[in-house]
Amino acid sequence: MSDHDAQDELRGGPQDDAPEDAPADRADDASEDAAEDEHGTSAVAVPAGLWDVPLVLAATPIGNLSDASPRLRALLASAEVVAAEDTRRTRHLCQALGVRPTGRLVSLHEHNEASRAAEVVERAAAGARVLVVSDAGMPAVSDPGFRLVAAAVEAGVEVTAAPGASAVPTALALSGLPTDRFTFAGFMPRKGAERRRLLHRLATEEWTTVLFESPHRTAATLAECAEQLGGGRGAAMCRELTKKHEEVLRGSLAELAEQISSRQLRGEVVLVIGGAAEQAAPSHEDLVAEVLRRAEAGEKVKAAAKEVAAAHGATSRELYDAAVAARKG
Repeated sequence: MSDHDAQDELRGGPQDDAPEDAPADRADDASEDAAEDEHGTSAVAVPAGLWDVPLVLAATPIGNLSDASPRLRALLASAEVVAAEDTRRTRHLCQALGVRPTGRLVSLHEHNEASRAAEVVERAAAGARVLVVSDAGMPAVSDPGFRLVAAAVEAGVEVTAAPGASAVPTALALSGLPTDRFTFAGFMPRKGAERRRLLHRLATEEWTTVLFESPHRTAATLAECAEQLGGGRGAAMCRELTKKHEEVLRGSLAELAEQISSRQLRGEVVLVIGGAAEQAAPSHEDLVAEVLRRAEAGEKVKAAAKEVAAAHGATSRELYDAAVAARKG
């Protein structure tokens, strides 16, 4: 079995075979506790310096098992607590890597992170070796982990990271677009108001932007971006990165939208969109109009005025007063 095929197996098969947006299977907490330590807690050799910090976020492969570092293997084998986005996938990963975990596996996903973060941090504060992993890539980057890190900082518990594979810099590097300055916008919003706000922001964003998108919505998103941002804007569509069927398409938004329009994409998709051409400094009237457009999209006038002012070196109070006056007619 190749690295790619092995990773497909440990990830539960190609994700696009599951119903769209279906949540990953989560082991019941009670059953987790019952099976948390099937191998017991026998002593395992711990490399010097591996656990100088009690709480470690570790990146896992995004597709190719060869990307798993020796440090990741050692952390999985020696952690006393492994907080995993999906405990079953983590067990499959360990099996594929030939690692025998001896610690307790607990779930830490988007539905329980707020309540479980304090418990996990408390274990680290008490001296336990705690490892945090997501299903793929770096925890806290559009994956669980942010709340836990915030809780650790608040509690004064040291936290560090074992870096590794991540879809964001991988797609950026392969895109052929400028990489000196970029922004990561996470998953493309599905709700209309949030989606319009993001597209409105990207219309003038001069930095390269990286986005995650569902394969089932990629064609529609590319078409909408071409319409709202300009079909000539450079872009790249990266699919199944580091896997057997990796695909990177480059071109303008209009070209990519046309290429994808009749395809049924499978696998994980990352979109990279080039920045807008540099524009002349907007006038005061332009800034007021920007505040009004954002307010119409659902933002509060005060918040919109503050953000627009900060982005253009203007005075938020003046923009707010002018926008309120304009709305009154």
